[in-house]
Amino acid sequence: MVIKTSAHYQREYRKRLREQGLVKKEIWILPEQRPNARIIEKALRKPLSTTPVIPTELDGSNRAKWRTGALFGELSTTAMVKSGKASIEIIDNDEPAMMITMHQYGDLPIFMTVSGDQIVAEAVLWPASMVDDKASFNETILRTQNYYPLSTICLGKRADEDYYLMEGSVSSASRINDIILELETLANNVIRVTEAYADILR
Repeated sequence: MVIKTSAHYQREYRKRLREQGLVKKEIWILPEQRPNARIIEKALRKPLSTTPVIPTELDGSNRAKWRTGALFGELSTTAMVKSGKASIEIIDNDEPAMMITMHQYGDLPIFMTVSGDQIVAEAVLWPASMVDDKASFNETILRTQNYYPLSTICLGKRADEDYYLMEGSVSSASRINDIILELETLANNVIRVTEAYADILR
């Protein structure tokens, strides 16, 4: 089997769009309007009709986006928190965030922020200084990333030191059950990835 790059699939995708009679038009928008632009683009691919096309996501029927305070209040009332499986607190920095301590996962702290169209959850894995051969280790991560669904491993600065982090994200209009699922999936993946790479870490 021939392994093809993503560039090949991008070319094929554009070719099929052209075969459907579609044309490419470039527009300039504010960054926060990207989701709306994608919705409108899909609507504009449909044949012109006498009835104006208004995607349901933009006609006022879409779900409201979470704000940090409201999400904190809602999470505080969930069975996950009430049963003691997790506890939650607000952290007041430049941008308010929440720290969810996952007690059933060894008191693992997960930091969650609401930013525009996304809710990002993040957990610290280990400092980069614990890895001797970083190039080899980073290659291993890239080759095994798909073992941990809905989560991404990346490098980030914490206290002026590089750390490996695991992140997950959902839409800021997600239902509370989907947000809880993201938290539980991330926590489970942190445990799994730590066990998987234990022999490589110093």
